Amino acid sequence: MAQDDLVINGVEIKRNSVTKLFLEMPKFYNTPTQIPVIVHRGKQKGPTVFVSAAIHGDELNGIEIIRRVRKLKILKTIKGTLIFVPIVNIYGMMTLSRYLPDRRDLNRSFPGSNKGSIASRIAKTFFDEIVSKCDLGIDLHTASIHKSNFPQIRTDIDNEFTYNLAKAFEAPVILHFAIRDGSLRAVAQEQGVPILLYEAGEALRFDEKCIHIGVKGVINVLRCNGMLKEKISKKTKRNSIVTRNSKWIRASQGGIIRTIKALGDTVKTDEVLAYIDDPFGTQSFEITSPFDGVVIGKSEIPLTQEGDAIFHIAKFRNLEDAENKIEYFNEEPIEDSEFYELNNEEVIE
Repeated sequence: MAQDDLVINGVEIKRNSVTKLFLEMPKFYNTPTQIPVIVHRGKQKGPTVFVSAAIHGDELNGIEIIRRVRKLKILKTIKGTLIFVPIVNIYGMMTLSRYLPDRRDLNRSFPGSNKGSIASRIAKTFFDEIVSKCDLGIDLHTASIHKSNFPQIRTDIDNEFTYNLAKAFEAPVILHFAIRDGSLRAVAQEQGVPILLYEAGEALRFDEKCIHIGVKGVINVLRCNGMLKEKISKKTKRNSIVTRNSKWIRASQGGIIRTIKALGDTVKTDEVLAYIDDPFGTQSFEITSPFDGVVIGKSEIPLTQEGDAIFHIAKFRNLEDAENKIEYFNEEPIEDSEFYELNNEEVIE
């Protein structure tokens, strides 16, 4: 897109500047509500990219990822424009909820309407003022409440552009993920704005490893997209596990869960993932894997009802290769010198 003129919410964003502004949202019980936006614009022309977080208000890791990315001195050398929207669902964050006050899911409300529900109005403003003006988006998420996700990038791996960026991110897993009607990713894709979706961690919690991978991943994508200079490094590139298929395993019975497998563990077909015991200890039921793969999501609450989603398994046949790649992610420190020598505790203004 390489825009010469960029205007967001009536504010002209000049080149070689950092601009803070607010998008006005519908009032919350007549209390003014705004979404914060920070725009870093380089001297040189280049792509326009947004990084967003907390579309679901209880998914907090992304807010911290954006805060830490903004502290990096390397952003002073950026080509093009980088738009940060750290809290899209400001209403949900204020109430520690995934949803909006009317219980609607903002990420099922795109493209939105100025005459619709509060979710529809927020989606319309966010899409028109931010997403539609970009060439690429990075949307940061965690699992839903009482669940956790192994760090993963979800995107269309049949799209060469997004697949290359997904590999550059260097998350442990890349998952080919179907788009969902009304989601930001679905509508943005229809409008020619590809999106990488980073899923990592648990709602209402910070996870340091997930945050570190996310911070470095954002920088890696910007480098791969030509917005930041590539850094020569002797470090071995982390190769992700790539899969097209995954499945949530659901409880066949209600009861108390005894978990055997953890996030990132490899599992074989019919291997036991957990046991469901009745509260009196008289019966026990196995939860098994339907295929070879890797645990990329799981329930974190020890109580379950029949039909609850307990484990998310990504299908992957070469378990030895998967184990080697995951072991490298677990053993190699994320705080490598290549990354942290860029850090600066003074926020760029």
